[in-house]
Parts: sequence; C-alpha cells; structure tokens
Amino acid sequence: MAFYEAYSHPVLIRYRTSVCTKATLFLFVVLCLTYISPLLVAYRSQGFWVKRSTYEEQPVVRFQYQTLVVASTNTKGDYVAWSTFPNFNNMLGPNLRIPTISVQEQDQNQDGKLDRLILDMQLPLKPEEEVYSVQLLLTFSYQLFRMSTVVMQSLAYIQYSSPVPGAQLFVAGDLKLQQRVPLPHRGLYNVYNVSVIDGSSPFASAYNLVDIIRAYHELTTALSCPSPVWSVGRATGSPFRLSAEISYPLETIKCAWIQYVSVLLVFLWVFTRVQTFVFQNQVLPTLPVPMVKPHLMTRTR
Repeated sequence: MAFYEAYSHPVLIRYRTSVCTKATLFLFVVLCLTYISPLLVAYRSQGFWVKRSTYEEQPVVRFQYQTLVVASTNTKGDYVAWSTFPNFNNMLGPNLRIPTISVQEQDQNQDGKLDRLILDMQLPLKPEEEVYSVQLLLTFSYQLFRMSTVVMQSLAYIQYSSPVPGAQLFVAGDLKLQQRVPLPHRGLYNVYNVSVIDGSSPFASAYNLVDIIRAYHELTTALSCPSPVWSVGRATGSPFRLSAEISYPLETIKCAWIQYVSVLLVFLWVFTRVQTFVFQNQVLPTLPVPMVKPHLMTRTR
C-alpha cells in the first residue's frame, strides 16, 4: 500500500539547562549581540542620535503685500521710490512714484499650500528719467509645522544694477530658508514673528535698506538661484517694468528609529538560526524536552 504525506507541522522542543552553565552564558551573549549590535551599527553610520539631520517640508508661505522699491535714475544719486508704508512715502516728496502692481499666488499641485508668487510692477517715470538699478523688498509670512513649529516674518530682497539704462527687469528664483540657529523640537518658536519693516515708524532710519538687512540675520529666507534678465530700450514716457516669479520649494529628519529596526531585523534572523544550530546539534549540552502530549494507552483482552 502506498503512503503519502497528508499533513505536517513542526514539533516544538524545549532545551532545558540550569542557570550556571555555558548554555545560559551563550544565550546572554546572543541576546546582547542581537539587540545592542544594531544600535552600534546605526550609531556608527551617523544615522542614530544625530545632532544634525535634514528632512523635507513644504512651508506655508503667504505674501504680506508689503513692498518697498527704490530705483536709481542716474549715477549721481537721484532716485525714485515707493512702498506700501505711508510714513515712508511721505518722506519721499518729489521722488515718490506710485506704480501699478499685479500680484498672483498659485497652488500648482493643488495640495492646499501656495507654491509660487507672480508679481508684475510698472513704475511710472518722467520722460527724462532712466533706471540704472533697482532694489526691491517683499515680505512674507513663513510657517513650518512638521518637526518644529515655526512662525516668522521673512523677506525676499532683489537687487540689480547695470551701466546701461533698462526698460524691464525679470527675476525668477526660490524663496529658501537660511537657518543659522537651531530650532526647538517642541513648542511654538515665534521669536522672529515680528515685522521685518517697522511701517509705523516716522523715522527714515526704519526704512534704510542697510539697517533692515543687517537686523534680518539669524533665521531668514533669501531668494536662491535668481536669474535676472535686464532688458533695454524703454520707450519715452513708458513705465519701467519689474517682474518677479518666486517659488516656495520644499525645505530639505532622518528617522533614526526606523534605521535601528531595519538593522535589528537582520540580526534577529541571523542569531535565531545560530541558536537553532547550537541546540539542535548539542554544541552546548542541554536537556531536550519535546512538547508532545502523552497518548493514553489502553489494554484489551
């Protein structure tokens, strides 16, 4: 009669030993190697308990509709300017030029967070005026939430000059975070949630570009990788045009515990098989006890 295997299952065998034996010492060593070795590997690879790490986060950026623009009209120091701050405009006198401005903020990937600012400014000039350089300040509300809760006021500074008078300046770049101080991992960090420009001040020093940039230093944003295009050939009586496209890119934490667990799984697999080999082959003497229920034996006549 032919036989076939109808079903199979593993048999559990327990290996018993006393406390003060080589087998107990072996188990202790294996336990330490299994759980401590992955910790050392992750630590030595600079992936565990890192002091500096990076992660990506899409910041919440909103244009504050606060602007200050200064344009030099010759090499002698004459200029025209305008801002969204009435006190500054009152100081300009005949140098004040009120531009036409168009602003559009876009959410290109439809994730609920704005990705880009498109600004178009047309600065009116007198027939005899030309533009040789431009300085532009734009203020933003900048927020981070994922690892550190940060709320601050930031700015983008655009500057360009040319020996040839221009008709238009186009600038494209990324508004990037520049961090010079460590951020706390808990609580709200709003030390820099103050206006970059004190628009309520009646003093001219509050609107000095040198003082504004100097005070704006520790935690900042800056226009990264700008690509300015200076166009010449402005028609008489036409305004000077300033266009800017500013993107809000991802800001670039490696999770150390994820790395530890991934290394631990490898060590568990290896040392489980090491223990099986040692005890099955009785490399260290132990008492095997099969976990099999005893059968009840009956005798018949």
